[in-house]
Amino acid sequence: MTSPIDIEGGGTSVVVDGEQEPKTKPEEAKQLEGRSPGQLMWIRFKRDRTGVICAWVVLFYFTVSLLAPLIAKLYGKNPYTLYGVDPQHADAHPVLDDFGLPLGYFGGVSGDHWFGVEPQFGRDVFTMLLYGMRTSLYMALGVTVLLVVTGVIVGLIGGYFGGRTDYFLGRVTDFFLSFPQQLFFIAFMPVVTAFFVDPREETPTYFRALAILIVLWLLGWMPISRLVRSTVLSLREREFVEAAKVAGASPWRIVRKELLPNVVSPILIQFTYQLPSTILTIAFLSFAGVGFVEPTPDWGRMFATGADVAEQDPAFMFFPGVALVIFVLCFNLLGDSVRDALDPKSGR
Repeated sequence: MTSPIDIEGGGTSVVVDGEQEPKTKPEEAKQLEGRSPGQLMWIRFKRDRTGVICAWVVLFYFTVSLLAPLIAKLYGKNPYTLYGVDPQHADAHPVLDDFGLPLGYFGGVSGDHWFGVEPQFGRDVFTMLLYGMRTSLYMALGVTVLLVVTGVIVGLIGGYFGGRTDYFLGRVTDFFLSFPQQLFFIAFMPVVTAFFVDPREETPTYFRALAILIVLWLLGWMPISRLVRSTVLSLREREFVEAAKVAGASPWRIVRKELLPNVVSPILIQFTYQLPSTILTIAFLSFAGVGFVEPTPDWGRMFATGADVAEQDPAFMFFPGVALVIFVLCFNLLGDSVRDALDPKSGR
C-alpha cells in the first residue's frame, strides 16, 4: 500500500507515515476558536452606542443610590432635617419665607441646597432625591428578581410536564390575572399592614417595604410565567430534548441543562422591561398614600408633595421628575439594545 503523502496547496493536509502531525500555532488556534452565544451577544451589544450609554447611565443611578449615605455625609445635609422649621437651622440660615415657600430662585437653589428645599418644611431636595432613588431602585430590584424567579419556575414546570400539572398551574395563573392590579395594589396594602400591625400604631418602614414586596410579587409574576411556558412548550418536543430523554436524563436535568439555557434570552429581555415598570408601580403606591409615608424619602412621595404645592412651587417636582424620566427611558432603551443583541433579526 502506498503511504499517505502531503498534498501541497490542498484544503486538508495529510501526514506521511512516521512523521508527527504539524502543530497549529497559538495565534491560528485563537482565530479558529468558536464563540459562545453569550460572547456573540456581548460583541453585538458593544457595537450599539445607545445601549452602551444607557447601560452606563443605569449603572450610575444604582451606584449613586448605593452611595447615598456617603454622598449626603460629604454634602453636609440629610433628607430628614427640617431646615425651614428647626430653630437651630431656620434662625441661622432661613430657607423659607413667611408663607412656607423657598427663598431665592427655582425652589431655593443655592450653594447650600443644590436642588432647593421642600416647601413648608425646608428639607433638602438633593438628599431627598438621593435617598428616594435608593428606596425605589433597590425595592424594585428585589421585587423584579422575585417576579422573574417565580415566573420562570412556574412556567418551566407547567410547560415541561404538561397534563394536570400544567392545567393546575394555568388555573392558578388565570386566578391571579383576574385581579385588576392597580385597584388591588391600593386595596391590598392597608389590608396587609392592618393584618399584622395594630391600626392605632405607626407601621414600621421595614414592614411597609415587606408589604409592598409581597403585594407586587403576588400580583405580578403571571406574565413572565406565561412567556416562559409558551417558550418551553415549543422546545420540549425538539430533538435535543428527546435525545436527552433517550439518554436517561432526569426531568430536573433536562429542565436545568436543556430548557433553561434556551429561555434565558426572553427572561433577560423581560427583566429589563419589568424593572422600570416596577419602579413606576412603587412610586404610584406612595403617590396614592398606601406605599412609603413620612418621613421615608421616596420618588412617589416626592411627586405627591410636588402635586400639592405645584401652584406655589413648581420647581420642587422638576428634579425628581427629570431623574425618573431619564432612568425609565434609559432602562427601556437598554432593554431594546439587549433584545437586538440577543436576536439580531428582531431589529430588522
